[in-house]
Amino acid sequence: MGNQKKEGRFRSILLVFLLVMLIALFWDSIPILKDTVSALLDPTAGALLRWNLEFGMMLIVMVITILTTFVQKYLTDQNAMREMKKEQKELQEEMKKYKEHPEKLMELQKKQMEFIPKMLKVSFRGTTYTMVPFVLFFRWFSDYFVSAGNPKFFGIFTWFWFYFLFSIIISSILRKIMKVV
Repeated sequence: MGNQKKEGRFRSILLVFLLVMLIALFWDSIPILKDTVSALLDPTAGALLRWNLEFGMMLIVMVITILTTFVQKYLTDQNAMREMKKEQKELQEEMKKYKEHPEKLMELQKKQMEFIPKMLKVSFRGTTYTMVPFVLFFRWFSDYFVSAGNPKFFGIFTWFWFYFLFSIIISSILRKIMKVV
């Protein structure tokens, strides 16, 4: 039963990835996809951007980041993530002790590498729920800003870099406040 459950999760992750790839691939080819997303976002996010480019984008980024952080917090096993991070930190401390012993260091590095798939598995559940909306928003942003003449935020940032930097800042603050691992 355990293997079937794992295979089911893996299949759902693959299906989400496939859906994301299809959205990206057929965005311009299937008008109903692009038109539906535009019909939803133009009167909401588009209105904020037309009201004030910088502050509108800040609000949009904040809302997306808040929603993403909530999904991450409540759809991942935070206790398991904390435990794995704690174990990784302990391994790093132990690795510092054995800098001069290559055999022991290799063994510890191998142990540390075993954490990567475990952490990905635990953290990826929330990502599967946010990936499709995220790609839809990004495709819409791309179209919106191209049609607006690719404006610069605060005179220097493209929409992508503004989104990227501002979301990192907001996410860092939120994750600390909400204690998200």
